[in-house]
Amino acid sequence: MPKLALVGDPHKESVSAAIAEFSAFIKGKADILWHGTVDACLPDTLSECDYVVVFGGDGTLIAAARVLNQIRVPVIGVNLGKLGYLAEFSVAELKQLFDRIIGSESQVEKRMMLSCSVKEKGFESTAMNDVFVTAGPPFRMVDLEISVDKQPVASCVSDGLILATPTGSTAYSLSAGGPILSSSMNAIVITPICPHSLSFRPIVINAQSTVEIVANRVHEGTTLSIDGQVSCPLSTGDVVKITKAQGDFLVVNNPLRSRWETLATKLGWAGKPKYAQP
Repeated sequence: MPKLALVGDPHKESVSAAIAEFSAFIKGKADILWHGTVDACLPDTLSECDYVVVFGGDGTLIAAARVLNQIRVPVIGVNLGKLGYLAEFSVAELKQLFDRIIGSESQVEKRMMLSCSVKEKGFESTAMNDVFVTAGPPFRMVDLEISVDKQPVASCVSDGLILATPTGSTAYSLSAGGPILSSSMNAIVITPICPHSLSFRPIVINAQSTVEIVANRVHEGTTLSIDGQVSCPLSTGDVVKITKAQGDFLVVNNPLRSRWETLATKLGWAGKPKYAQP
């Protein structure tokens, strides 16, 4: 029988109820090695699992990714939140498709992640969606010097800067005018936030590149944020270094819909004009 870890916040009633429902369903079909929060589970236990089932919203899945990307265990996201863009399954769909998922029909996709560090602050983290610098209080523009593989690229005078993975290209970067990338790609999107320039457009670079951001002019509230969940204050002269993370995040895709169908149904991508009916 497959070995599973059931991950979620047990203090949330909806999560606790969903885990209990699914646990009853798989009794005799799988062994549960862990249920609880992902950061409380020992890495050796997670390594023994065939799948990790994450119950919650997209934010729960993103937080789990920062723990699981080095362990390389396929993750099944069960949506109990509002959008469910990354967490693709409902509890009912997971029960319906469970035999297919654990069999040869399992559709596991590799998602690249980013590794970020600020040596001056002793800060390190990985990111599933994005790494971004936001100006913060007193909300004046900042000046960030960008280089790629030690080659100067641009001075970004703006409200901030976003570096996104292909998975994160449909998150903050998209809202700031960045392109949509196929989630299975290996690339990094660099998107300025409200740049003081009409011609500073987002760019896509090779994932093997090393990006450095030098904080030339920042404020007391300027912050580096990882997936909007982990943060580090920045000071003038700090250097943010971003590279592709060593481990990939393995996601089990929902066979009932393609990535493009999810993009269309969840985010309204490529919707047709509302033509008048004859």
